[in-house]
Amino acid sequence: MRRRDMLTGAIAAFGAVSIPSSTVGGEADYPRQPIRLVVPRSAGGVVDIVARLWAEQVKQRLSNIIVENQGGGGGLIAASTVAHAKPDGYTLLAGTTSELVITPAITPNPPYDPLQDLIPITLMAESVSALMVHSSLPVHSLQELVAYDRAHPGTLVYGSAGVGTAAHLCAELFKQLAGLRDIVHVPYRGANAGLIDFFAGRLPMFAASISPQVLAMHSNGTIRVLVAGTDHRLRAAPDIPIGSDVGFPELITVQFMGLFAPRGTPEPIVQAVAAVSHDILLKPDVQQRLIEDGFEPLTDSGPEKAANFIREELVRWTPVLKASGLSGG
Repeated sequence: MRRRDMLTGAIAAFGAVSIPSSTVGGEADYPRQPIRLVVPRSAGGVVDIVARLWAEQVKQRLSNIIVENQGGGGGLIAASTVAHAKPDGYTLLAGTTSELVITPAITPNPPYDPLQDLIPITLMAESVSALMVHSSLPVHSLQELVAYDRAHPGTLVYGSAGVGTAAHLCAELFKQLAGLRDIVHVPYRGANAGLIDFFAGRLPMFAASISPQVLAMHSNGTIRVLVAGTDHRLRAAPDIPIGSDVGFPELITVQFMGLFAPRGTPEPIVQAVAAVSHDILLKPDVQQRLIEDGFEPLTDSGPEKAANFIREELVRWTPVLKASGLSGG
């Protein structure tokens, strides 16, 4: 059974989600105008890819979508914009693990509460983080990596797209689970610059999201992806081991991407957008496009499951974030 199918029982102590109704009228003829979808990343990134695919499909079923990219602040700017927008269903957030879990947890006095100020509509896809080594490193498995580090203490470094990213957390969680505190993190300003150095052999180890670029380099032998941080084999690359295959079942570091609305958005609107999104994600061509871009489609989500998942992620990641000494803001 997949981890996200067991979330409700695992976090019952944190209470059930309640989606409040609103006195805002006009739900019956929603939508009457274009919907603004705020994306907390620059155009062309992994979040933007999923957001624009959703927008492309939704405009055929529901309404025209205006995609607005608001990068910066670890997602705080975009998420705050939506959290404080009028709760009428016309401003939505293409939110991720960063805005809903990581950044609020490491930022002193964040401008919004991810559980109180935003309503989950649905989760759409997962971007899976992975640990990989350059082919020049004599390591062919995660267990061999552990053995190598213990035999050569203080010599390994790894790169990532930056502090607080899901891939960074993947490596830090692995270090905690394996007891390898001496592997040094080299943060980059985005994954592309770091991957260039990694593919060229200037870094022995890297943590990054699974992507077509990573899979291509894995296939041609330039790098070796040692583990994907998920609880199920990747459809795009079923040969890559997952944590439970290599003795680290707790190594699960997926970045979710989903839709969120300001708290107070009428429940009929939330349910309507969720239903349309669910239908879209069941389309084989949409799933195939996501898989080809390195994502895992999520077809069994909805408002309650999405909220439960986020609560569980907050509970799971907060100790890791504190142990890593991350800070934002």
